[in-house]
Amino acid sequence: MLASRTFLSHSQPKYLFGYSVMSRHLPSLNGLRAFEAAGRHHSFTAAAKELNVTQAAVSRMVRLLEERLGFALFRRHANALELTIQGQAFLSGLTDSFDSIARLTDQVAAMRAGPVLTVGVGPTLAVNWLIPRLTSFYHRHPEIEVRMATGGAMRPVRDDWTCTIRRDSAAWPGYVAEQLFLSTLVPVCTPKLAAGLRQPSDLQNTTLIFVPHLSNDWPSWFEAAGLRAPIRPAGEVFFDNNAMAMQAVLDGVGVAIAQLLYVTDALKAGRLVAPYPIAATKQESWYLEYRPARETDAALLAFRNWLQGEAERQRQIEADLLDRSARPTLRKRAARADRSPSPILPDPGRTPRCEGATPGRPRRDS
Repeated sequence: MLASRTFLSHSQPKYLFGYSVMSRHLPSLNGLRAFEAAGRHHSFTAAAKELNVTQAAVSRMVRLLEERLGFALFRRHANALELTIQGQAFLSGLTDSFDSIARLTDQVAAMRAGPVLTVGVGPTLAVNWLIPRLTSFYHRHPEIEVRMATGGAMRPVRDDWTCTIRRDSAAWPGYVAEQLFLSTLVPVCTPKLAAGLRQPSDLQNTTLIFVPHLSNDWPSWFEAAGLRAPIRPAGEVFFDNNAMAMQAVLDGVGVAIAQLLYVTDALKAGRLVAPYPIAATKQESWYLEYRPARETDAALLAFRNWLQGEAERQRQIEADLLDRSARPTLRKRAARADRSPSPILPDPGRTPRCEGATPGRPRRDS
């Protein structure tokens, strides 16, 4: 039996199928549509054409609506309609309401009877990694409808999501967390810019790209690269989010510090390069997270198994990309050593570290 809901009202509620519902005193829908169309076009004639009725019919429906409401919606001039103050307020709300109804109709019409998977994911990860790989999931599970919801580390997890993919140092409270990949940072740029970058200190001769809420990313990498003082670049550009920063680096604006996950495809395709074989690993990871109550959800189980396979491939690709980036650097070092009477080569398997270094904070241009 359906539980009843109670509404506080000065009018007597009506009861239907166990629910108490407010009696809606709505004007004629045809009158509302006629007014909304006429208000948008400032013309009964144009509204009539949109609604496929006569101009006289539109004028009559609007007049009846005004009588029903008890106030005028238009000032009628010889060749134009002018909205009254009440008409302006009414039109704005009606247009939004009709747009919402149209969107809801499209959403319901697009619904399928099969299982639905709603994934909360940050826009940069979605665009640069998850969406390009979803085709293989669709091929395996055509019966599952996948919906993307905007998530990310800066947004709360919603209970109506099936799961979320997020970067964090621990699981969201009350959620099961399965590690997918480490949070790995590398500098990236276009091949043209990389031609002038032979060693990390060369970054002082170029423009660096920053995302303010990720202000520790560059210092973390500077420390991993063994730089004893912060780089003071030739220029600095700041973007509000990773999506804009990634587009800027693709356009050759400068060198960005990026999650390796975001740039894997661009590195494989040669659109970007990692000029140094040095990666900084942050004290956080990428996780698939979901409520314990959803553990047996068929759509989640299918997505989880597919995602774990993609994560394994991603880890191997990252290792290969870093290895490929290291080879030119080692060849250059060997060439310099051949010309030097006393060669001193660093261990190529060692990631440079600077113990006790205090990373500098990127400065802003005033």
